[in-house]
Amino acid sequence: MTTIYHNPRCGTSRTVLQTLQERGMQPEIMEYLKTPLSRDQLAALIAAAGLNVREAMRGKEPLYQELKLDDPELDDEQLLQVIAQHPVLMNRPFVTTAKGTRLCRPATIVDEIL
Repeated sequence: MTTIYHNPRCGTSRTVLQTLQERGMQPEIMEYLKTPLSRDQLAALIAAAGLNVREAMRGKEPLYQELKLDDPELDDEQLLQVIAQHPVLMNRPFVTTAKGTRLCRPATIVDEIL
């Protein structure tokens, strides 16, 4: 089963979805802004991708600055809670296949798990 954690307004996310479909896959499309992930789901997804929590965040998102999330005193648990409350802070797209999980930025990273 292939899953893409997708934001249809994001060009990279649309490109990755198109790549999956062109390769004959019909991924489960999880629009995480409509159906946010829980703290535990976020932690599992980020760990599966081999990232730390900060690497999985959208640092350029205005809310990131507003909430002062660049504060090095904030630990992973605090950051996970904030992402769970504000899913727009999660970077995208994450893709999970039988071969692994990746944050597909740039879009060509999806090739690693196809």
